[in-house]
Amino acid sequence: MFPIEKFKDIETPFYYYDTELLRKTLDTINSEAGKYENFCIHYAIKANANPKILRIISEAGLGADCVSGNEIKAAIEAGFPAEKIVYAGVAKTDKEILLGIDNDIFCFNCESIEELEIIQQLAASRGKKARIAFRINPDVGAHTHANITTGLAENKFGIPMADMEKVIMLARNMTNIEFVGLHFHIGSQILQMDDFEALCNRVNELQDRLEEQGITIQNINVGGGLGIDYEDPDSAPIPDFHAFFEAYAKRLKVRPGQKVHFEPGRSVVGQMGSLIARTIYIKKGTNKDFCILDAGMTELIRPALYGAFHSIMNISNPDGIKKVYDVVGPICESSDVFAKDYSMEETHRGDFIAIRSAGAYGEIMASQYNCRPLPVGYISEDFK
Repeated sequence: MFPIEKFKDIETPFYYYDTELLRKTLDTINSEAGKYENFCIHYAIKANANPKILRIISEAGLGADCVSGNEIKAAIEAGFPAEKIVYAGVAKTDKEILLGIDNDIFCFNCESIEELEIIQQLAASRGKKARIAFRINPDVGAHTHANITTGLAENKFGIPMADMEKVIMLARNMTNIEFVGLHFHIGSQILQMDDFEALCNRVNELQDRLEEQGITIQNINVGGGLGIDYEDPDSAPIPDFHAFFEAYAKRLKVRPGQKVHFEPGRSVVGQMGSLIARTIYIKKGTNKDFCILDAGMTELIRPALYGAFHSIMNISNPDGIKKVYDVVGPICESSDVFAKDYSMEETHRGDFIAIRSAGAYGEIMASQYNCRPLPVGYISEDFK
């Protein structure tokens, strides 16, 4: 699974990406989404923007979901067609908006009236029309961490349902805006299909409400949100895309000619990535042992930021007897902890440790706190 002999000459910590699994995941996405001719997939670049990974995803035919101007640049450089790029974010700058307009991206997922007015002005300055989908907050909760729930009524993201007709009519009266759809996103790391079905029910209600006023919608963007199995990554290396897409196919009332857009991120790349670290010390405490790694919250911030769980393996001693450790990093912060009272294979100084399910929101969120270098991301082909 891990080419550990080839890791010995590489400076740790680093990210290791299993591109065979990535390609199998992309094949599954295309197969399952391909059952429905009106489904369009845009990979959420914020999950992992490693250029080699982006190139593989673009070659699989997916579009891109971007949340910054630099993500638009990264998408285009990786081969994503501009006509498959959607651009969201609550604070798009003038420079970023112009980048999207100049590249004729598919659409802006617009999140406020104020943003709409600026896009109109900037599109007019270029003598172009900008395509707009309004991000509507459906007030649908998701069974996930509070910090990654985004679909409630009052939120920095999106536009309240009560203002939906108002913003649509504003857009329709703007000469340099083309209103093309509605966008929704209720959160991330969602494992219960009921949450997605609840979103479908709300979208159905909103579409009925709009059609009573003669407003039809060309595109419905339901965002992403499908989670992965952090507890046991090897039991489900590819998320249940069948159930995910089927939930929308069965519950969402799609109008004739209407396209349904999805923005998966974590579910595409999460399981194919591991953070590889070396054990620096096994420190004997009064009541516990500490496994101190050369990787920390600077390389993988999720445990410190969210209290997130990641499976941890000693890949130098995969069949060793189990011992209990606090697995910690080198950063001068008490929160620099990957796991407390964690049972894993007996570990010694120099052993390689793999922190699993780190392909999403790992390398991309790394920092240089304590003047640490950013980790390198290697793909499996690099070791052949």
